[in-house]
Amino acid sequence: MSHISALVLSISALTSASMANAEYQGPVQNELNRIDQIIDNGKDDQMVRLQGYLIEKVSNDKYLFSDGQQQIRVEIDDHLFPAEPFDHQDRIEILGEVEKDYLESAEIDVDSLRLLR
Repeated sequence: MSHISALVLSISALTSASMANAEYQGPVQNELNRIDQIIDNGKDDQMVRLQGYLIEKVSNDKYLFSDGQQQIRVEIDDHLFPAEPFDHQDRIEILGEVEKDYLESAEIDVDSLRLLR
């Protein structure tokens, strides 16, 4: 094997390993996982992990998300949606950050979305 081939393989292995780390789905310290926690105590840029349903599209990239008890507005970029269609009856998990602007209610800026089928 040439030195260049070995280098390419090493770089490929390192890239694959670093991409695997990006897939961590476990708990995060100080992560909120209930809407009532976010409304009552959420801080700007605090990490959240919620399970529930998108129940309504409010505008271009804003939706209402419900955990079955309460609702909160979420912002989801188009590229985050899964390839397969889903609706208000499909349970999802969202990961994101609290967006809390002065005199406005909290909302979630979603970083990832996955179906829980």
